Amino acid sequence: MSETLLPTLQALLGLSALLAIAWLLSESRRHISPRLVMGGLTLQVLLGLLLLKWPGARDAFLLLNAMVLAIQKATDTGAQFVFGYLAGGEAPFDVSTPVHRFVFAFRALPLILVVSALSALLFHWRILPLLVRGFAWVLRHTLGTGGALGLATAANVFIGMAEAPLLVRPYLNTMSRSALFALMVGGMATIAGTVMLLYASILGELIPNAMGQILTASLMSAPAALVIAGIMVPESTPEQTFEAHIEIDSESAMDAVTRGTLAAIPLMLNIMALLIVMLALVSLANSMLGLLPELAGAPVTLERMLGWLFAPVVWLIGIPWQEAQSAGALMGTKTVLNELIAYVQLSQLPPEALSERSRLIMLYALCGFANFGSLGIMIGGLASIAPERRSEIVALGLKSILAGTLATLMTGAMAGLLL
Repeated sequence: MSETLLPTLQALLGLSALLAIAWLLSESRRHISPRLVMGGLTLQVLLGLLLLKWPGARDAFLLLNAMVLAIQKATDTGAQFVFGYLAGGEAPFDVSTPVHRFVFAFRALPLILVVSALSALLFHWRILPLLVRGFAWVLRHTLGTGGALGLATAANVFIGMAEAPLLVRPYLNTMSRSALFALMVGGMATIAGTVMLLYASILGELIPNAMGQILTASLMSAPAALVIAGIMVPESTPEQTFEAHIEIDSESAMDAVTRGTLAAIPLMLNIMALLIVMLALVSLANSMLGLLPELAGAPVTLERMLGWLFAPVVWLIGIPWQEAQSAGALMGTKTVLNELIAYVQLSQLPPEALSERSRLIMLYALCGFANFGSLGIMIGGLASIAPERRSEIVALGLKSILAGTLATLMTGAMAGLLL
């Protein structure tokens, strides 16, 4: 009895602690919406039960993910015509390490061009404004969240943090500070459909049905992101996104595609530049920490320091204390570098390092883009399409990493309760 009760109590304590941390960091506790918090937690539980117990729902989401992968494949076709083997085309030489063929600038960033063009086309056809109104009605009557924020939050699960804001670009300047922060946290707390298969292939031999688990984790983190964001930066002014009026500037479908494509070019360049700088700063910090004496036979790094910091945190979400150092190091790697490297390290851990239950909890807790590299993408992308709010976006940046991490940790704790 105690063997099953203790992890449950541990996870419940963790959920309470994570919410308490968000509450302590709140900008205005008196404006926190109990409806949003309770509704978001309930929605997260229902999503977990639905997706973990009913295969039909997961199949429907996989169909949507297949649509995203089709867009990625179409983008690869265009990118390979322009960049050749750098974008994944046939190489004119023998490739000894195929994993190194993935060049971020030529394989990932071109997707922004295509998504921007498609979103401009959907705006021209007035499809996206209609979807925004639909999301507004559903979320307003459940969580009290605006429609544009709901659309962007859902889109983050399938197309990623850089492309999702493009779907609601006309609304960004009218969003409240709280809604803008929630949009940023939604990007930090989820992963894109375009990388789900990659992560599933990495973890496939370690965790059964890795693809379904990763998809469920990302979906469950969406309401968690809204809850944490709503606590840390609560809504204090009436949300204007629902009433925002869109001016359709394009004169034809082809004009919309052209405008959308050209608008994405500075976005791509900003993301590329800031991603280089953010990762370089992390590397520089590790070089400076390397001057310190080694601890336990290994150099001091930001990842190790965060591992020590996260050990009690991962214990709170259900990881046994004897496994907390290994799990905390994974969270540190995910925060300082990215979730891809953390998943690779998870797959390479010896069997005795983490139990099967702990591996599943960490799969859920690591499933998000909240890291310093993603902060560069977030700031570069949002500041490019909403330059009037650049200073506000930058000011909320580090806070969005923390909020996104709290959201994925909540999902890990919730998974420990439901699995």
